[in-house]
Amino acid sequence: MMETEENIVTVGAGIAGLATSLALHRLGLRSVVLESADSLRATGFALALWTNAWRALDALGIGGSLRQRSLSITGVEYESRCVRRKDLLETLANELPQGAIRYSSKVDSIEESGPLKLVHLADGSTIRTKGPLSSSICNMIKLEFLDLSRNNFSISIPSCLGSMSSLKVLDLRRSNFTGNLSPLCAKSTSLSTIVLNDNHFEGTLPVSLLNCSGLEVLDMGNNAINDLFPSWLGTLQELQVLILKSNVFHGPIRTCQTTFCFPKLRIFDLSHNEFSGSLPANFFGNFKAMIKLEGEDTGQIEYMKPHENTIYTSYDDSVSLVIKGQDVVLERISTIMTTIDLSSNHFEGVIQQTLKDLSSLWLLNLSHNNLTGDIPMELGKLNTLEALDLSWNRLTGKIPQELTRMNFLAFLNLSHNLLIGPIPQGPQFNTFENDSYGGNLDLCGPPLSKQCGTSDPSHAPQPLDSEEDEDESYFLSGFTWESVVIGYSFGLVVGTVLWSLMFKYRKPEWFVEFFEGIFPKKMRRSNKTRPRRRI
Repeated sequence: MMETEENIVTVGAGIAGLATSLALHRLGLRSVVLESADSLRATGFALALWTNAWRALDALGIGGSLRQRSLSITGVEYESRCVRRKDLLETLANELPQGAIRYSSKVDSIEESGPLKLVHLADGSTIRTKGPLSSSICNMIKLEFLDLSRNNFSISIPSCLGSMSSLKVLDLRRSNFTGNLSPLCAKSTSLSTIVLNDNHFEGTLPVSLLNCSGLEVLDMGNNAINDLFPSWLGTLQELQVLILKSNVFHGPIRTCQTTFCFPKLRIFDLSHNEFSGSLPANFFGNFKAMIKLEGEDTGQIEYMKPHENTIYTSYDDSVSLVIKGQDVVLERISTIMTTIDLSSNHFEGVIQQTLKDLSSLWLLNLSHNNLTGDIPMELGKLNTLEALDLSWNRLTGKIPQELTRMNFLAFLNLSHNLLIGPIPQGPQFNTFENDSYGGNLDLCGPPLSKQCGTSDPSHAPQPLDSEEDEDESYFLSGFTWESVVIGYSFGLVVGTVLWSLMFKYRKPEWFVEFFEGIFPKKMRRSNKTRPRRRI
C-alpha cells in the first residue's frame, strides 16, 4: 500500500476547491486537490459574478484575464459580469503548479490518527496529513485574517504568529490547542481581535499583548490560564471586549496605575475563576464607555468590525455570554452591548454604590459569590439594565423599592440570600415569578404564597453560620486533651478508694451519714392519710 504525506488536502476540484488551493498557493502553502473524475468537470452554465466575487478573483490574481472572457451586465450600479463556468475552472486550474490536482483520486474514507488525518483512496493508497500547524504559515507577509477555529490540532501554536506584522484577526477558538501561550504581538501592532476561547492553553497571559495598541477584542475564556488579574491590560485604550471566564485566575482585582484605565471597555467577563477580595470602589468608575455611549440615542444598531480599512467583509467579531441565565452566542457584537459578569468567584464585602454610574449597563451578574450587606438602592438608577443576577450570596436587608424604577428589567434573580420583608411591586417586578426570590425564607408578598405580617411557626430566623461557628468553637475551646486526662485520672483514684472502703467495712456508718446529710430523705405522707380532693 502506497502512502504519501501532504500538508493540506482539498477534496473536489470544483470552483471552491480550486480557489482554496490557489489562495493557499499564493500564500506559500503547498496543497493538493483530489478529484475523482479523470479531468475537470467543466460542464455547466454561466455564472453572474458581482463586485465581491471580482474582488476575490483579483486577490487570487486571475480577475484581469477573466474579465477579457466575460460579458458585462449593464444597468447596474456595481460591477457585474457573466462568466462561463468552464472558463472559470480552467483559469483556476492553469494557475496552480504542476501536479497540484490529482485526477482519478476518489476518497474512500478519512481516518483520525491523533492530531493527524489519514485520507484513504479507492485505489488503496493513503495520504497522510502532517497535522501540526506548520510554521510556514508565518511566511504569509500580507495575511490579515487567520481563522483556524473549530479544528482538532492538539498542538501548541507556532511562536512566529506573534511576529506577523500585517495580521489583524487571530481566531483559534475551539481548536484543541495546548501548551503555554506564545508571545502574541511580540513584533505586531496590527492585531485588533484575538479569540483563543475554548482550548487548553496554560501558564500566564503574555505581557507582550501590550504591544497590540489597537486591540479591541481579547477572548481567552475556557482555558487553564493561571494568573493574577491583568490590570496592565487597562492601558490598551481601544480594548472593548475582555473575556477571561472559566480559567484559574485568582487573587483580588487591582486597578491599573494609569489615568485612563479600560476607557472603552464594554464587555467584561471574569466569571468562573478563583478571584477573591472585595470589589474595589473606584474600579468601575474607569469604564467610561458604560457611562455614556456614543451614538446610543441614534436609534440605529451598529456592530463591531475588525477590518474597517480593508475590502474583506466576511468576518464579524462574535462572543459567547451568559444572558438572562442562558448561554448565548452573539454572532455579531453590537456597539451598545454592555455587560459585567463577575459570577462564580470568591468576591466578598458589599456591592459598591459606584455601579450606579454605569448608566448604559445592560447586564450585571454578581451571583455565586460571598457578597454581604444590603442591596444598594442606588442600583435603581441603572435605567437601561435588562438583567440583574445577585443570587447565591449573603445579602441582607430588604429589597429596595428603588429597583422598581428599572423599566427595562426583564430578568431578575435574587434567590438564595438572606433578604427579608415585603417584595416591592412595580410594572417590571410584577412580571417576575417565585424563582426570582427562592431561598429567602423571610421574604413575603406576591408572587410568594407567604403573606406579610404572618409568621411561619416551623421557621426559625436565619442565623449567620459564622455566629454559630463562633459559639460552638468558644464552648469547645476549653475541652483540650490535658483537661480530659486530668479529670479522668482524678475520678479513677477517688472511685478506687471509695470502693475499697466499702468492700472492707461493708457499710461504714460515717459514709452513710455523710451522704444522707447531703441527700436527706424526703418526708412523704402515707396514702391513707393523704387528703382527697372533693369533686
